[in-house]
Amino acid sequence: MANRNVRLTLWSGINFTGRRIHFRRGGVAVRDLGAFRFNNVLSSFQLRNVVQRSQVTLVLFSGINFQGSFRVFRGSQNVANLRNFNFNNVTSSFILVGRNLTNAQISRIQRTGIPPLDILIIRQ
Repeated sequence: MANRNVRLTLWSGINFTGRRIHFRRGGVAVRDLGAFRFNNVLSSFQLRNVVQRSQVTLVLFSGINFQGSFRVFRGSQNVANLRNFNFNNVTSSFILVGRNLTNAQISRIQRTGIPPLDILIIRQ
């Protein structure tokens, strides 16, 4: 039930500005951010596990269906500018869970296109 405690807010602009999408009910896998008209526009985000701050993983992928290059963020944090990670305006899909995913688990997700089973999956 750890996924219940996860919160994520995405912004289209740096420094938490512009269009915003907020996920507050738990773990989620979005196969294509085009479903939200948010493909390739993510510039900043706030990531939280409200109970266990260290137990949250966000994986951003440059391609739809968890493909392409990726960046991993573990633990509650605010990222005001994805340019600092060479990942501004390139995110097309992501996975958010209320635990720490290992690098091996992330590689398996990318290889198979199958996210963890205990989260909501959003397709376009």
